[in-house]
Amino acid sequence: MAKPTNQKKSPLDDPEQAAFAWARYRRLMAFMMFVTVSVVAGAMYLLWRENGDVSVHLYIATALGIGFAMLLTSALMGLVFLSNGTGHDASIHDPTAD
Repeated sequence: MAKPTNQKKSPLDDPEQAAFAWARYRRLMAFMMFVTVSVVAGAMYLLWRENGDVSVHLYIATALGIGFAMLLTSALMGLVFLSNGTGHDASIHDPTAD
């Protein structure tokens, strides 16, 4: 299948803009890692305060569940922000527009 001739170039093809966008994404992920660790620590404290000494498996499962969910969500939303913020979304070829 041939490439469309009217396809716009993505801003992420420019190395300078791509480096800036990925640096911003890494900053967002570092911030979200801090937030995630804080939320997990708070959840562990609340679990311990309410339940006392229970199986260590409860704490491990809770920490992994909260941590995985928050980091996966922030990674995917960060990619959405990266794609939209750089104009990469606008560079696609829409076959229905013809």
